[in-house]
Amino acid sequence: MKAEKTGSRFELGMIGLGVMGRNLLLNMADHSFPVAGYDRDPAKVNAFLKEGASHDVSGSSDLAAFIGLLKKPRAVMMLVPAGLAVDSVINELLSFLEPGDLIIDAGNSDYKDTDIREKALYAKGIWFMGMGVSGGEKGARYGPSIMPGGRPEAYERVRPILEASSAKVKGEPCVTHIGPGSAGHFVKMVHNGIEYALMQLISESYDLMKRGLGLGNRELEQVYKDWNKKELSGYLMEITGEIFGRKDPETKKDLIDEIKGAAAQKGTGMWTSESAMELSVPTPSIDVSVAMRNLSVLHDERSIAKSNLPRPLVSFSGDCGEFVKRLESALYASMLLVYSQGMALLSVASSHHGYGLDLEAIARIWRGGCIIRATILEDIRNVYRRSPALPNLLLDPAFSKIVADHQESLRSVATEAIRMGIPVSAILSTLSYLDAYRSEWLPSNLIQAQRDFFGSHTYERIDRTGVFHTDWDES
Repeated sequence: MKAEKTGSRFELGMIGLGVMGRNLLLNMADHSFPVAGYDRDPAKVNAFLKEGASHDVSGSSDLAAFIGLLKKPRAVMMLVPAGLAVDSVINELLSFLEPGDLIIDAGNSDYKDTDIREKALYAKGIWFMGMGVSGGEKGARYGPSIMPGGRPEAYERVRPILEASSAKVKGEPCVTHIGPGSAGHFVKMVHNGIEYALMQLISESYDLMKRGLGLGNRELEQVYKDWNKKELSGYLMEITGEIFGRKDPETKKDLIDEIKGAAAQKGTGMWTSESAMELSVPTPSIDVSVAMRNLSVLHDERSIAKSNLPRPLVSFSGDCGEFVKRLESALYASMLLVYSQGMALLSVASSHHGYGLDLEAIARIWRGGCIIRATILEDIRNVYRRSPALPNLLLDPAFSKIVADHQESLRSVATEAIRMGIPVSAILSTLSYLDAYRSEWLPSNLIQAQRDFFGSHTYERIDRTGVFHTDWDES
């Protein structure tokens, strides 16, 4: 380490020099910010120093020495696994930090944990920010979408660094102060829930074209690349096209065909569903996407069920080209409905948790850098420009017209999938959500009658006000 790279003058320190931490720190260094890194593994520290050799960077595998590198009041960011690891790092840091210093948790922590940590640290005079970061390895290195929560004063401390390091869309940085407390981590959690649903929808479109239409990987590659040039344009669509064009360097076969169909998860999708249920917000497309990942790992059980419940797939007998067009339209409608569910959850959470979320700003910073970035988000941003307090995107006439224009394709594709016997849980859930949300009458009156019958839970009436109970056993 060169002498000019020592001393208490580095503007931000990163704890955890794994893929995300190292790349985000190098991104900051690219923008001329003096930064330092820490990792218990000296090899990771050395790798960071080597990669950042042309920049003003430093690092150490000794925590005390690392803290000594930072300019006061210190700003320490950590990118470590959620849960106990975060608390462990915070406890270690408290031995070295002073009142006025700032800790930033940039991992995917449970927002409830973030609230607890923020309050406990603030009582000790330490600032704490829960900050969502989306974009994966490449996004961290060249510009992610960043969702910082916490107190505004804490955000201002690092705002220049975050704005410079974030993705840019039309010159606008994809970062904004989300709101107090755990707002940043809550918004990132919902972002990930939307991500789960979008990925499930795309995988179902793949199944329909592969098993339903019999399309090969070259044809699938071209379909997704074509879709990415139109309304469905977005990061997930872009990488899907690339995936179908990738060969396995060892077997020389198409890599997609060598990957086991068991999808892992780290919990953020499940947290989104749990939070939605706690707040009584329907997010069926996210919920079923979590369930389908759980179902995907039950390979042995599914093999037995295939024998116990035989039903061969019914061949598609129509015009394949026409079906692909309808599928494109159906997928677009489904994605709009997924965003509607996610944004509705943010709307309710904003009031319930006191976040004061700016949904237009959230749509704006999701347009670049993040995994769910898509052309759709520009339309969503415009909706919230017109109606900042709108509880659901489907209540906006212009947005709902777009959905309505594609709804028959969604219904047609769902019907054909059922006929063929191909599972499309996310597609069906978006259609059911649409039909239920626009239905002025739902059969829940029967549920209320049943609840009152077996549990005396009472019910309300449409012809008079009040709460009522019936003795259903009376003749």
